[in-house]
Amino acid sequence: MIEISFVSAFKDNYIWLLSDGQRAFVVDPGDAAPVIARLDALGLSLAGILITHHHADHQGGIAALLQRWQPVVFAPASESITGCTHPLAGGECIDVLGQSIDVLAVPGHTLGHLAYSLPGALFCGDTLFGAGCGRLFEGTPAQMADSLERLAALPDDTLIYCAHEYTEANLRFAQALEPGSPVLAARCARVADLRSAGLPSVPSTLAEEKATNPFLRCDDPALIAVAQANAAVNAEKVSVFTTLRGMRNNFQ
Repeated sequence: MIEISFVSAFKDNYIWLLSDGQRAFVVDPGDAAPVIARLDALGLSLAGILITHHHADHQGGIAALLQRWQPVVFAPASESITGCTHPLAGGECIDVLGQSIDVLAVPGHTLGHLAYSLPGALFCGDTLFGAGCGRLFEGTPAQMADSLERLAALPDDTLIYCAHEYTEANLRFAQALEPGSPVLAARCARVADLRSAGLPSVPSTLAEEKATNPFLRCDDPALIAVAQANAAVNAEKVSVFTTLRGMRNNFQ
């Protein structure tokens, strides 16, 4: 049985830690120091690292972790990743602490972005967030819309382990799109309670994201109407997604 916990890093990053009680894998260790401190405190050795994409806040700690341990490093083959030992393209099935994990190609935020899926859990980096999705730094809107659609096809009870604490800001945008939504109001209240208690808002379930995340609801008539009132050229998902993502970029 794998236990999942998080290590906080920088302003709002989550480094996910998977453990079987003796060995550990970490997901996107942008900073080595808090990872080393946590592993030492728990008496764990680092067996491996899972990298979703090349941005520094997701891979910056690899070199120091390699100096301390000799973990395997799974990472996108098409991106420049420090110390990568197992380059991946998506479609592979890898072994992590005795658990089979599916590797998913989810381009959009970056072109080589990967997600890691095991029964009941998804480690999706900067592709899918609580009530939001990643910015398009390298990929196209069509690529990101397709990636999100494939993630949305996972079981509804899948826990979404994203890499940043962005949920409150994303929910403010979602409410601006649908100010009268009772479902959004309820989620905002739950998240506010968690954050005021110093607790993370993630993981959420995929079912919750499909009910409240506008980027997973680009076929919803209400959001289509909003998008078409703000330059969407038609009601197709990619057009709606493109408009909503542009609106999110400019939302304060």
